[in-house]
Amino acid sequence: MLNGQTVVIIGGTSGIGLEVARQVLAAGGKVVVGGRDGARLDAAVAKLGDGADGAVVDSSDKASLATFFDRIDGLDHLFSPGSSYGRGPFAEISDELAESPFRSKFWGQYYAARYALPKLAPTGSVVLMGGAYSARPPADGGAAYAACNAALEGLGRALALELRPIRVNVVAPGLVDSDLWTKVTPEVKAHNFAAYTADALLARAGTTAEIAQSVLYLMTNGYTTGSVLYPDGGFALR
Repeated sequence: MLNGQTVVIIGGTSGIGLEVARQVLAAGGKVVVGGRDGARLDAAVAKLGDGADGAVVDSSDKASLATFFDRIDGLDHLFSPGSSYGRGPFAEISDELAESPFRSKFWGQYYAARYALPKLAPTGSVVLMGGAYSARPPADGGAAYAACNAALEGLGRALALELRPIRVNVVAPGLVDSDLWTKVTPEVKAHNFAAYTADALLARAGTTAEIAQSVLYLMTNGYTTGSVLYPDGGFALR
């Protein structure tokens, strides 16, 4: 399915990105993983094994992204899920926190695609990481975050037109049970999971494997472009 193809994953040292890397290798491809933490990056590349390479990159830094892609001879697919942001009530959130989804998640992916473009095969693809909150914003604070995810869907459609025949799509997952939840307290995790599962048709969080399957579909289906895929357990329908 991906035999001999090179997939670049920025933010591939944990969570969805790492699982996508695993599935790419299982499908016969090669991966170049990017991450901010050198030690975590080395551990991820070692865990992935043959066919995996990696380099340090900060997706919020344009110069870092440019240097990262300078060392890559060519790639077939780009996926850049790595980002760091916060959210909070509209009337109370600081400007710094409100702007963080756009700085990291939106502009990080925008410039990753920009710097990847000269190296990207015309038969290749870009998969942008959005989120189901674009279709159903959170009621407890997250206006800027919801807007960021919606903006990424607009970016995906615009780039599909401008970059064709390169395909550009957006994956917009719902809540995912990944190792990233170890960064918060058990109480915060339990609150988020209870609220989400009460609203999702399938009444559960997704797995990293399920989201990665969606990403690989968007990479490998040659007739899909300008689309948004919601692996969200039916959250956007409620």
